[in-house]
Amino acid sequence: MVIKKILAKLTGEVNDVSNFSFGATSAITTSLAVISGMDELSSPKMTIIGALLVIAVADNISDSLGIHVYRESETNGKHNSKFNAITNFITRLTITLLFALIILIVPLKYAIILSVILGLTVLSVLSYLIAAYKKTNPYTAILHHVGVAVIVMATSHFIGQAIAGVFKI
Repeated sequence: MVIKKILAKLTGEVNDVSNFSFGATSAITTSLAVISGMDELSSPKMTIIGALLVIAVADNISDSLGIHVYRESETNGKHNSKFNAITNFITRLTITLLFALIILIVPLKYAIILSVILGLTVLSVLSYLIAAYKKTNPYTAILHHVGVAVIVMATSHFIGQAIAGVFKI
């Protein structure tokens, strides 16, 4: 209840989570996938190939999850598409830049761990708020959404390992 009250004060109402749920989910999942996939690569050529393959797999799954979470957070009220587009853009930009800042400032080994913890925590809180608003089981929503994000990260990590193995220098 405390989290819902804090968010209500920040956004106006708890159901306003639909304004940023897609962007947040997509940015978190894609960023974590790229971070976990790119960690295995070391040369510029492998980095470019790895990024393309990780995005080809992870971004598609990530967007699907983002759309799913967004639809769950929708209300029957009117939606302002321009406002939603702007909040989606700002949310994705902010979250992605936050992950980039972590990677820039913190040693890579710890930056990856910190990024995963931060990303899965934000995704869990978002999932909880949506489920609480919809009066559904928040723990099922958290497990479902975090589970998909973990699958995306694991897939990206294995793609990075495969590329590193194929293009050994």
